[in-house]
Amino acid sequence: MTAGSHSNTATATATKAAPAPAGPRLAEARGELSAAVVRALVSGAPPDYAPGSVLRADPWGEDLHLALYLLYELHYAGFDGVGDEREWDPDLLRLRQDIEARFLHALRSELADGPRTVEDAFAPLLVEPVDLSGSLSHQLQTGGELWQLREYAALRSLYHLKEADPHAWVIPRLTGRAKAAMVAIEYDEFGAGRADRIHARLFAELMADLGLDPAYGRYLDQAPAPLLATVNLMSLFGLHRALRGALVGHFACVEVTSSPGSRRLAKAMRRCGAGPAAEHFYAEHVEADAVHEQVVRHEVIGGLLAAEPDLEADVAFGCAATVLVEERLAGHIRRAWNQGRSALRTPLPARDTDPDL
Repeated sequence: MTAGSHSNTATATATKAAPAPAGPRLAEARGELSAAVVRALVSGAPPDYAPGSVLRADPWGEDLHLALYLLYELHYAGFDGVGDEREWDPDLLRLRQDIEARFLHALRSELADGPRTVEDAFAPLLVEPVDLSGSLSHQLQTGGELWQLREYAALRSLYHLKEADPHAWVIPRLTGRAKAAMVAIEYDEFGAGRADRIHARLFAELMADLGLDPAYGRYLDQAPAPLLATVNLMSLFGLHRALRGALVGHFACVEVTSSPGSRRLAKAMRRCGAGPAAEHFYAEHVEADAVHEQVVRHEVIGGLLAAEPDLEADVAFGCAATVLVEERLAGHIRRAWNQGRSALRTPLPARDTDPDL
């Protein structure tokens, strides 16, 4: 019997009989684990994979991170032809747990000497570095080309088209000051009551300006492992109450670093003539995230640690892990571009959308 073939017959039968909702298209597999997930989702059967395959997988590799992304996506929009009940399929959850443990162990190993206090984790992020040569947003602002902005947007679409969703999972796990502040920030992220101002929609409009297809999940097949890891990190923290401190650290890190980077990216969009919606998305984040930074540091983190001071190391870990995966992604993109090649797994077509839309 293989590692994933121990589901009972009733569960498998019920899974196959369930109606399948419309959703994004499943991605092409990139190895043993992702192939097992894809087959399981298509067939309704348990995932079939060799014992020990998770432990043999590269914790930063394409196969592991695509498999994990697919399993996490069942908690978001799901996939075309895959029944909603697969979200809580025990065999898929068992595989997800094993993959998560592999990824989390890699993160903790990389950050064994990382910060343990909020001060140590966030102090370096609160000072704009004098030398911005290692900053991807600075590179795009000063010398980026339109094709690079399009690639960057296609990559980031896997998060920005569900922006703020992973962080919303922490709300029921907070109390008092932290909960009130987190809800206030998320309210802004979700458009402050206006559907046309939801940040995910603003990003879809940015993509249309750049001639990209704004359909949710459209660029999953082109997204390399370093990008998938940045999205998987949010879902990992968000789906585990035990990692609520890490999710707050992740959220705070994003808000603290967003405003300066967004300012540079807005200038890059303007310089390259990307379009008003493309520029507006980042311009909107400059002011909003500058305000959010103060709220998240003083009220969300402050409120959480006032109630649960023992979570400080987890908050620091969440911040450090975010910096780690973002630096890995930036390094991947810079290496590709410096070599004159696409940072995507396959280059983008000249235009993915009707220019009149």
